[in-house]
Amino acid sequence: MTSQSKTRVRWHELPAHVRTAIEAVLDDRVVAAESQPGGFSPGTADRVRTARGGRAFVKAVSPAQNDHSPTMHRAEARIAAALPASAPTPRLLGSHDDGDWIALVYADVEGRHPVTPWDAGELTAVLSTLESMAATLTPAPAVATATATESLAHDFAGWRRIAADPPADLDPWARAHLPELCAAADRGLAALAGDTLCHLDVRADNLLLGPDGRVTVVDWPWACRGPAWLDSLLTVVNVQVYGGHDPDALLATRPLTARVDPADLTGALAGFTGFFLDAARQPPPPGIPTVRAFQRLQADALLPWLARRLGG
Repeated sequence: MTSQSKTRVRWHELPAHVRTAIEAVLDDRVVAAESQPGGFSPGTADRVRTARGGRAFVKAVSPAQNDHSPTMHRAEARIAAALPASAPTPRLLGSHDDGDWIALVYADVEGRHPVTPWDAGELTAVLSTLESMAATLTPAPAVATATATESLAHDFAGWRRIAADPPADLDPWARAHLPELCAAADRGLAALAGDTLCHLDVRADNLLLGPDGRVTVVDWPWACRGPAWLDSLLTVVNVQVYGGHDPDALLATRPLTARVDPADLTGALAGFTGFFLDAARQPPPPGIPTVRAFQRLQADALLPWLARRLGG
């Protein structure tokens, strides 16, 4: 995957007291660990096997890898503990937090990421799962205190930051339409009201397809309250990044997005595109050297689609 972390900590590199705490959650000794690809976190992402044959998934990080990652893990621990059993998510077995290292221990989920470019059958399964998940997670659990509008306010101001300081390589169409792009992103932000628990980071490497076809949605640090259609839109965004499908046809035919004002969807798309383009020109975060290239890849894939929807 394009998003694979290149600096990930491995199980054997964790401090001994952190490994001991994780084994206490598992009530068994870890005898094997396999680091998993995908994602950006510089912390561990290991499937582990215990002496009695148990299996689990462990993720752990400290500020030494990235100063923001522990905050994300703590947010995920709170969200994951509140997710209902009926949601298509992995079960949190327990966590460890010593103020420096934080570790999350999940029941292992057998599966693989969807292929990219997206396979039509896998895409249908994912979108159907997200539609059922939105129903299950409405109303949102009380643990989700942030709204999508609050969570994305800074991100959706990306076009305004670009307008204030346009990069030399800015696409000519975008340069000529910056006021329209800013206004579209503002409309998108205003459209994000809702009381569904949204994952807010749905893409292929945050999904697992089981051998029985079941879809599991993993990695929940960004979860917030928003519209039921938001995760479906984000999935179509990821589909557009890799190509091979008509994104407008997907939005028009899936039940959650088909009922949304097209201008609101275009506005949300404008917000995400501006965020990716603005973020891609920033220095890489400590320990996460690949994220800026992936953000630029997304911006470059989304901008022609956005221009079409805005009549460009």
